[in-house]
Amino acid sequence: MEALTAILEHATAAIPPEYIHLQIDGGDPIYRERVYCYELYHQMRSIWPAGTPFYLNGEIDKAAHPILVELGAAYAKPDLLVHQPGYMVGNYAIIEVKSARPPLSGIRKDLETLALFRTKVGYKRAIYLLFGNEVNDALLARIEGASKVASKDIPVEIWFHPKPSASAFQVALLGKITA
Repeated sequence: MEALTAILEHATAAIPPEYIHLQIDGGDPIYRERVYCYELYHQMRSIWPAGTPFYLNGEIDKAAHPILVELGAAYAKPDLLVHQPGYMVGNYAIIEVKSARPPLSGIRKDLETLALFRTKVGYKRAIYLLFGNEVNDALLARIEGASKVASKDIPVEIWFHPKPSASAFQVALLGKITA
C-alpha cells in the first residue's frame, strides 16, 4: 500500500474549506474533527486503488477484539485504519486526526495509541494528521515534547494540513522506525 502517501496528499487537497472550518449559526467558524475525518474518508475512498488487499475503515471500535485486549490496545478507536479486516498480520497504517489546537493530554493519548499500534499491534505506519491554519512550528514542538513524556521511542509520522486546496505534508518523524 505504498500509494497511501499519494492518496493522503490528493485527498487532503480535495477537502473543501467548509469541512475544515465549519460555519456555525451565531458564532465564528470552528474546527470539528469528525466533520474533517468524514470528508477525508470520502476523498480517500473516491481515489482508493482497485485490487488492493487493504481496506480503508473509519473509527473501528476495538473493545472486544481478543488479540487487542491481550496487547492492551482494546481501548482504541483509531480515526482511520488501512488494514486487511480479519487479519492481524501485515496491516498497513493507523491514522489519528486532530484539529490544530489539541490539548496536551490529547496529544499524549494519541501518540501512545499510534505507538502501540505501530510497535505492538504491528502496523507498518502510524500517522498523526493535524489540520487547520494554526498548524505551525510551535505545535510541532508541543508534539515533540509530548512524545518525550509519553514514550521514549514513538515511531510516528507527523503530518500538517494547514489550509484548503493544499495537500497535507509530512513535517516530522518521531522516534525510530524499525522493519
